[in-house]
Formats: sequence, C-alpha cells, structure tokens
Amino acid sequence: MSALSEKELNGFRGLLALLSAEDLLALSDTVTNRLVCVESPREALEAIIAYSQSAEELLKRRRVHREVIFKYLAKEGVVVPPNSEKHQLVKKTLELWSSGNVVPLQNVLSDTSASRLDGLADITALGREFCQWFFHLLNSLNPATGQPVQEWGPQHFWGDVKLLLLSHTGEQQRDEYHGAELVSRRLSALVWEEKLIFCPNLENSGLKCLSTPHGLVLVAVAGTIHRENVCLGIFEEVFGLIRDPLDGNLWKIKFVHLKIKGQIGREQLPVVTYDSDDLLQLFTK
Repeated sequence: MSALSEKELNGFRGLLALLSAEDLLALSDTVTNRLVCVESPREALEAIIAYSQSAEELLKRRRVHREVIFKYLAKEGVVVPPNSEKHQLVKKTLELWSSGNVVPLQNVLSDTSASRLDGLADITALGREFCQWFFHLLNSLNPATGQPVQEWGPQHFWGDVKLLLLSHTGEQQRDEYHGAELVSRRLSALVWEEKLIFCPNLENSGLKCLSTPHGLVLVAVAGTIHRENVCLGIFEEVFGLIRDPLDGNLWKIKFVHLKIKGQIGREQLPVVTYDSDDLLQLFTK
C-alpha cells in the first residue's frame, strides 16, 4: 500500500504523466532499487507511486525535472515566477496537494446557494474557484500538458456571449467574437492550435472580483502565458458571470475581455490593473 495520500496519488499521476518514457523507467529503477521489473511506462508510473515513501522525497528526485513540475503547476492553474528554483516549485506543489484547491467543475459552477455571494470575501472565493476551474479546463486542451481533455465547449457560455481579444505583441490587434460556439472555438484555439498555457496569479494582487445589484459577477485575473517552458508574456482577463435559471441556476460566462501583452518584468508576478469603476465600465457601457 502506498504511503502517499489520495490527493498526492492523484497529483503524481498527473505530474508523472508529463515525464518521458525513458525518465519514467529510470525513475522506477531508482525508487524500487531495481527490485521491481516493469515493462511499460504505465507499469513504471504505478511502481513509482507504490514504492515512494513521501511526496517530497519523490518530487526531489533528479528525474523529476524542474520544468516538469513547472508545467504541472501551470496546468493546475498555479502561477509561479518563470525563474523559480526547483525547491520552490516542490514547496508550491506540496501546498497545492495539502490544500486541495483545484475544484472540480460540478463543485464550482453548480452551487446554487445564494449565500455564496453574501459579502466581498465570498465573491472573491467564488472568483478564485472559477479561475481554477476555467484555466484547468482550458489548459487541458493543450496536447503538451499530457492531461486528459476536459469537457470544454459552448455549454459553459451564454448564447449571446461576447469575446473581446486585445493583443499587444508587436503591433496592436483588436478582435471581437459573438456567440457561444464561436467564442468557445476561439479560446480553445489559443491552447489547442497556438499551444499556449495560461497561468493565472490567484493571489490578492492578481485577482479582483465584484458583483452588481443585477446579479452580474465580474472576475478579473492576471497571469503569465507560456509555450512549453518559455514565458511569452502576460495576460489580463475579465469575465462577466451570470446564473442561468433555465439550466440548473449554473454560472455561465456572459462576457470575456482578454488582453495579451509581450513579456515584461519577469521578476514580478502580473497584477490586475483595473479598478472597480473600470470593470463596471467594461460591461455596462
């Protein structure tokens, strides 16, 4: 029986799946002291998990490369500076598994209790959980993450959703997309075709949430954009969320405002630059 907790087991299955077959087989030999013979990467993964004595010990193994841990954290929606050292990434991963903050879709968007929106603290918690769900879902479409593709699609958007995409990489570009199908396809193309990974900064400076008297919840989040192990730039994204009373009172996306910039300030985490008035003007003008 493995010495790892259930959360650690699930986490390692996702993380180790990012290793090459060669590294998995070599890591299995190291962990089992060559006493267990494995014939495939899948068998190697299970042997590694079964015979590891602690999560920290396994994360610190030489074959568990810094880049692999960074990529794993990125697909789980955990933002860290691109120049973080391996011991810092190990600490972040252990914190993630101990907190269990990655929330499944049904736990995030199907909660119909109105009390979740009582007070700013609850709105911020809802916004953080939404971002964890959304970026985990979106990043799963990138083949480079090696994780199973999640249930992405137009069902998460209102039929008349609007996407405004602003790109400031070299020359400025402004594009608008309307309708659930088109907006869903354009966002998925960013990770499926352009191979981007979005890493949101869900700390206080990287997340801002507020609500209106009419039931609109605005979630603004900043983060970094990566391709493979290269940080390409930063993004700032604002979502407008409204419940759908005809679909189980689920939260659905009504508006998306995505701004992408080229790489600046690698040493600092990106922050939300909008104040409350700016956010309201984005979707009420």
